[in-house]
Amino acid sequence: MDLLVIGGSRYFGKRLITLLRESGHRVTVLNRGSSAAPEGIERLVADRDDENALTSALADRYFDVVVDQVCYTPRQAEIARRVFATRTRRYVMTSTVEVYEYEDSAVPVAESALDLAAVTVDTGLPWEDPEFLDAHYGEGKRQAEAVFATGSPFAWTSVRVAHVLGGADDFTGRLDHYARRIRAGEPISVPVVNHPATYVYVEEIAAFLAWAVGADFTGPVNAHSHGPLATADLCAEIEKLVGGRTVFREVEVGEVSPFSFTRSYGMDNSRATALGYSFSNSGEWLARAVSETVGVER
Repeated sequence: MDLLVIGGSRYFGKRLITLLRESGHRVTVLNRGSSAAPEGIERLVADRDDENALTSALADRYFDVVVDQVCYTPRQAEIARRVFATRTRRYVMTSTVEVYEYEDSAVPVAESALDLAAVTVDTGLPWEDPEFLDAHYGEGKRQAEAVFATGSPFAWTSVRVAHVLGGADDFTGRLDHYARRIRAGEPISVPVVNHPATYVYVEEIAAFLAWAVGADFTGPVNAHSHGPLATADLCAEIEKLVGGRTVFREVEVGEVSPFSFTRSYGMDNSRATALGYSFSNSGEWLARAVSETVGVER
């Protein structure tokens, strides 16, 4: 197939591009030019926020599938819906578990918990402001999904990605946050009631996205490994690698450490499983993922 990946210059996006190329697909990447394309991959340069520039860069190209790794706002979704109306048959948007940021559920959250038809889309918000966008990450993804769900001219799916772990190139610094404190025996702030969450290994989410490219389902799909993890599970693996001792400090108000949660919004991956994808269990890869990121050999 002839595929276009928008973004994909880091983390699981890089792995996705490698998998697609190794599967024999013709892969083109589109970005602003700040990152080179992998060897042997064609690159188109355009700012996806500039509709005229995007249209010009694409010219008369047509792609069997577009994988959008960097759609963060409803404005970007609206531009993509117009520009790719006649340029693709299928659109795969990488979304996030954070679209469920208002959920607090006693059971795993299914895709139907978010009614995209009821989401208010507001392109007038200051989406171009990096601080606003960072503070409204889940809302931006939710509104972007809602745009695609409303009369898109192509088949589309949004892959709601769980919290991703693993890889020496994990740029988030979240596991390092724990490693530093565990080494030093410093307190780690967590909620009084700290809920487990759903996770996925970096290699597995790349594989899932590659699988979604060749599938024909539409609509949202949750993507995560089986087996929720608690903050204590992550810290136990880090202790094995770096020594030290985990010291939790429960706080009722104020900022808590990453990967600790005051609400329950772990996802339900039943739809993806029913569609034919076989996820691993988090216990199969957790030690490897922590070792890769913390940088200590097991």
